[in-house]
Amino acid sequence: MTYPKVDPQPNFPAVENETLAFWASDGTFQASIDQRDAGTNGANEYVFYDGPPFANGLPHYGHLLTGFVKDAVPRYQTMQGKRVERR
Repeated sequence: MTYPKVDPQPNFPAVENETLAFWASDGTFQASIDQRDAGTNGANEYVFYDGPPFANGLPHYGHLLTGFVKDAVPRYQTMQGKRVERR
């Protein structure tokens, strides 16, 4: 088995846009939510309420921590088998 040739200087923004377009057309993100049952009375559900990105002015270094947490916590809960909806 051989792998296809890879461009030695890829255009990463274009690759990301292609990936996001595929995920949108395929419903990949929604499928990751739908495949997990919420459980009885939401016992297997983890709801993450995402607030505004920069509520206190222009973006700065301090926003990195909250951005990291807003990404890492829902991903961790998903990996633990929870049904995670971002609202």
